[in-house]
Amino acid sequence: MAERYDVVMIGAGIGGASLAANLGTGVSVAILEAEAFPGYHTSGRSAAFYSESYGGPVVQPLTTASLPYFISAEKETGEAWLGTERGALYVGQAHQREALHQMRALYPALEMEVIGPEQVAERAPMLRPEWRAGGLWEPRVRDINTATMHQAFLRTAKRNGGVLKTGWRVTSLRREQDGWTISSGSEEIHARVIVNAAGAWADELAQLAGIAPIGLVPMRRTLVVLRVPQAEYRADAPLVLDVDGSFYFKPDAGTYWVSPHDETPSVPCDVQPEELDVAIALDRLEQATTLTISRPERSWAGLRTFAPDRAPIYGFEPTAPGFFWCAGQGGFGMQTAPAAGVLCASLIHGEPLPGALLEAGVDAEAYSPARFRATAGK
Repeated sequence: MAERYDVVMIGAGIGGASLAANLGTGVSVAILEAEAFPGYHTSGRSAAFYSESYGGPVVQPLTTASLPYFISAEKETGEAWLGTERGALYVGQAHQREALHQMRALYPALEMEVIGPEQVAERAPMLRPEWRAGGLWEPRVRDINTATMHQAFLRTAKRNGGVLKTGWRVTSLRREQDGWTISSGSEEIHARVIVNAAGAWADELAQLAGIAPIGLVPMRRTLVVLRVPQAEYRADAPLVLDVDGSFYFKPDAGTYWVSPHDETPSVPCDVQPEELDVAIALDRLEQATTLTISRPERSWAGLRTFAPDRAPIYGFEPTAPGFFWCAGQGGFGMQTAPAAGVLCASLIHGEPLPGALLEAGVDAEAYSPARFRATAGK
């Protein structure tokens, strides 16, 4: 006889884990993970940072709403989900000064400041003179302790009675009168609600359920770890980003983490870094800084999955009762996870959003999958 749950999460990455943790004790929950351990793909490969401007104005309310949860989690558990404030410095050459002002205008309520060449040089002295033409300073940016947060969500879900099943690859989804039957070979689980938290595989999972895909696109992002001479390393350096998105770098434990900010469409897979992308990352760093470029210590890649409008997808599928989307988090899934988990849990329970989310400007309709369904409002 099939095991029965109120809610079954398909995917144990940060999306599924944060939602499972927020469903509470009054609902039976199972989390199904195809891999041998949770977070094997994108969630386990994130170089995440908390930045209210990262992801665009539609994502910003979720990021802003997440900060109180980040802070309260540390007070309650003694585990720091966030590092100390390092700040982010968006930089540009002379022809990019206007882009800095345009970016500032997108976020009138955020603590951000356009600064001049001297202030840029003070914060990031490794930048070449041509990259000090101007900067946009965002002081509240911090690193995210991704593994700590992810594991904390999974522990909370387990403490609430949730069950994690690894190595459980979904092979079929069948709609029943009272919910869904989920199969993996000869094993079956029944759920009143299924949550599509399958990351890069979310559209494939929807099709398995007979639901039209949304048009999600997994995109490869490359990270390179470079060790420089000790005299060149600055542990207190900010996260430095090209305002036009061609690179970013930040210090970490005696090294710099560098990305060419690539977004290369990919099929869902266990993605690996391409030699060309690693070379591009190092070349862009060399062009922008005076850092000594040597053979990188290591590199890796992850898939960031975007919806066509680059906003996340949270909510019930209007064409299939009991099918809930938790997908399309792009590169901002970690920084929005606390608020996104609360948002999704409220939607599943049919409850109003908490005041903390509403005060931050979170609008559930902005993330609803109904925006992709022409028949949803008819």
